[in-house]
Amino acid sequence: MKVELTRFRVKEGKSERVDEWLKFLNENMIDVLITLGAEKMYVETIFREHLNGYEFLYWYSVQGQGGREVQESDHWIDKKHIEYWKECIDETFRPVDLKTEVVMIPENIRQNMK
Repeated sequence: MKVELTRFRVKEGKSERVDEWLKFLNENMIDVLITLGAEKMYVETIFREHLNGYEFLYWYSVQGQGGREVQESDHWIDKKHIEYWKECIDETFRPVDLKTEVVMIPENIRQNMK
């Protein structure tokens, strides 16, 4: 099982497009959730922050081993998600992976996350 929290910087001037992106994901949640199975993604949450004049998106995820990468998906929702990503995420900024210190998931739930 992989538990991650990563910070990505949004390109300047793309805040409104990020608004659209997050709204798109929320409005299409049924299809979003369908795609998570192939990724063995059990939890995926996006947080947003404005800090020191920059905007950041944080991805928190709990993923099982051997899941498919989102880039390998043929599902229309993933293709649109990647399109937003390429438009909005600043690839010149090195993503920051926060260090996992404690994972609190009860064993009965962990057993279902394989």
